[in-house]
Amino acid sequence: MSRRRDLEAVLLDLDGTLLDTATDMAAALNQLRRDEGLEPLPFAAVRPQVSNGSAGLLELGFGQLEPGPFELLRSRFLAHYRRGLAEQTRLFDGFDEVLTAIEAAGMRWGIVTNKPGWLTDPLLAALGLAARSSCTVSGDTLAERKPHPLPLLYAAACLGLPAERCVYVGDAERDVQAAHGAGMMALVAGYGYLGADDDPASWQPAAVLERPSDLLAWLGL
Repeated sequence: MSRRRDLEAVLLDLDGTLLDTATDMAAALNQLRRDEGLEPLPFAAVRPQVSNGSAGLLELGFGQLEPGPFELLRSRFLAHYRRGLAEQTRLFDGFDEVLTAIEAAGMRWGIVTNKPGWLTDPLLAALGLAARSSCTVSGDTLAERKPHPLPLLYAAACLGLPAERCVYVGDAERDVQAAHGAGMMALVAGYGYLGADDDPASWQPAAVLERPSDLLAWLGL
């Protein structure tokens, strides 16, 4: 298969797509539960919620909360997470080779995440990815976050490309919604943090990737 000539850049979600952050996120949530006198949750219960960020994890760990108590717990959760930010977080298996192949083909890659920049930036630096990413858009870079298309449109503009020359890879429905709203093709990371009730094919992506290396096959690399 020859390389797709209609695309010049790959944009990636972070948690559950490029990076396997679930172990560190679960550790932070369970430390907070222990602080509150609660038993830790099993990892299998936490993993599918990681792509939903702190809001989804706190709802899992503590149920529905009023805004005041939620913000207090969220601040403490993020403090726990920041302290152990990259203790066990790694690229998903095979993704370093994927990034190397994308770079070798003369394509660029970047990150569009809802994770705030004060967590995204040190995490990428710790894993040696900050300098390799051609564009990084965090959840607080702009006034809007996914599923709004603005972050993806902004990333394309940062790369000097029309949106249709980029493809976006994510593991949540909001990622596909954002890509479609921006006029980009969307791929779903089927190896990511999908829940048992998720049906990614119903989100109408261009493809569902079962492993990171499938991205290279789809790109024709």
